Amino acid sequence: MSEVVAMAGQAYMRQLRAHPLRTKAITSGVLAGCSDAVAQKISGVSKLQRRRLLLIMLYGFAYAGPFGHFLHKLMDMFFKGKKGKETTAKKVLVEQLTASPWNNMMFMMYYGLVVEGRPFSQVKNKLKKDYSSVQLTAWKFWPIVSWINYEYMPLQLRVLFHSFVASCWAVFLNLKAARSIASGKKA
Repeated sequence: MSEVVAMAGQAYMRQLRAHPLRTKAITSGVLAGCSDAVAQKISGVSKLQRRRLLLIMLYGFAYAGPFGHFLHKLMDMFFKGKKGKETTAKKVLVEQLTASPWNNMMFMMYYGLVVEGRPFSQVKNKLKKDYSSVQLTAWKFWPIVSWINYEYMPLQLRVLFHSFVASCWAVFLNLKAARSIASGKKA
């Protein structure tokens, strides 16, 4: 079994070296789809909503993976040759003040407009209502992930690490939402 895992890891690394953007996009899409499938099951759906799953995969493939690829390349260029805890802290700060708010807004808009098919006015109202709490919650969790990513992950694995944690985070958020809905029904 460990040989199979090692061979799969080596094959993944070969693809990552040969086609970094494509590999990160596919990986991000697959992980987004897996987390959505788990999230749907946790929320209690009897039949998987394939359209939603494919649209979430598309988001990971077309946006999240490529965005992460170029973000980390840009951060590496911007902080070229600089190392140490202070540089890591600066990278985390830059990411949390730029990419994090942008990504949360993009996801909320994509989910509302594309996945749920809501009109822009409804999505805009939802953003006004929920965006600040979403961002504040993100700032409680993601700086730790970013610190680990910049401090310990090699550049080529940062998008994979981020996508993996994001898929776990999405499952956690769905589990939390399912529990709050269930407790609201009991009240």
